[in-house]
Amino acid sequence: MSHIHWYPGHIAKAQKQLKEKLNLVDVIIEVIDARIPYSSWYKTTDNLCNNKPRLILMNKSDVSDIELNKKWAQAISKKSNCEVIITNLNNKNDVNIIISKVIKLSEPIMQKRVEKGLLPRATRTMVIGMPNVGKSSAINRLVKRAKAKTGAKAGVTRQQQWVRINDKIELLDTPGIIPTVQDDQYQALKLACVNSIGENAYDSEYVASELLKILTSKYHEKIKNYYNFKENEEITIESISLKRGWILKGSTPDTKRTSQIILSTFRDGKIGKFTLETPEEYDLI
Repeated sequence: MSHIHWYPGHIAKAQKQLKEKLNLVDVIIEVIDARIPYSSWYKTTDNLCNNKPRLILMNKSDVSDIELNKKWAQAISKKSNCEVIITNLNNKNDVNIIISKVIKLSEPIMQKRVEKGLLPRATRTMVIGMPNVGKSSAINRLVKRAKAKTGAKAGVTRQQQWVRINDKIELLDTPGIIPTVQDDQYQALKLACVNSIGENAYDSEYVASELLKILTSKYHEKIKNYYNFKENEEITIESISLKRGWILKGSTPDTKRTSQIILSTFRDGKIGKFTLETPEEYDLI
């Protein structure tokens, strides 16, 4: 069995940098991937965020299972005690909802400032999440509404700029990257499937093979039809390679090319709208 290899040397430094950023904000926008909600969700975010109010965006819902999206949103909301919004960030209404939710979450914090005799100010927020879950897309969508950058705040490096979204919200324009430390190899595999782990950390043929196993077990009919297989035919990298004519010299299946295509078409949603895990698998329902 192959493994997902981790390089943990930078993890402590990355977490320290993220905590420093989080100390500057009032409300946190956390992004997870709707195709792997559990595996892309940082389970100890409360500790990382010092229990600050948090809005969870279940992103990439346009390429995930619609029915499971609803189940997952309810399960994660209950487990995290946070509101969860199902989004693909291409919908303007989603952006408006995010903004209104952030303002609502910040109201108790702003009220405390007033009670302490402090001047009112815009709510400060930032977007966090594991790699490639859609953090930059979230920032870009929010910033498109912005009028101007407000510059660096005290204690913030020059690279970190605040953008005024409206008169009530300021957004840190750089994402907070949660290091993808995973002791669970099965969760690591799913992170690799959605490209949340650098390609140097895994073997693409192994990941594509395991992805096919998950998809055929959960969505057999859809996968069979997409690759044009008969009921009794086994769906593997090799059989897909042969069926599609991706062959090397000597009639050998081009498994490397086939694996890369399987992964890219899954990630782009071309195979179908799939979710690789269910709440029941993690006793969340």
